[in-house]
Amino acid sequence: MLLQYAAVGLLFVGAIFFACAALVVSRLLQTHHPYKEKCQTYECGMPPIGGAWIRFKPSYFQTGLIFLLFDVEMMFLLPWAVSFSQMGLAGLLEMFVFIAILTVGLAYAWKEKVLEWH
Repeated sequence: MLLQYAAVGLLFVGAIFFACAALVVSRLLQTHHPYKEKCQTYECGMPPIGGAWIRFKPSYFQTGLIFLLFDVEMMFLLPWAVSFSQMGLAGLLEMFVFIAILTVGLAYAWKEKVLEWH
């Protein structure tokens, strides 16, 4: 048992060493010549206009969360659909509960008008 933990510990130490070694070698081999244009904020090849601290509408983030909601739904629905015949009635009921929870989330998003793009 101790040998298994030692193998995992050795792998962990090796991973940390490899990451640190890569950073050190990169720092030693890179060229470093900063100048004014190089240190400016890069924004799509255009000169930046205004400050970087602007307010974003929360709907952008809410849309991302809705995407994650449906993405996670598909991640669970696909394996369930593949093994549906082996699950029986319990699997069917569990999936109905899962879909009901997601439907409540979708109804809430619809009520808050997150799905409308302005």
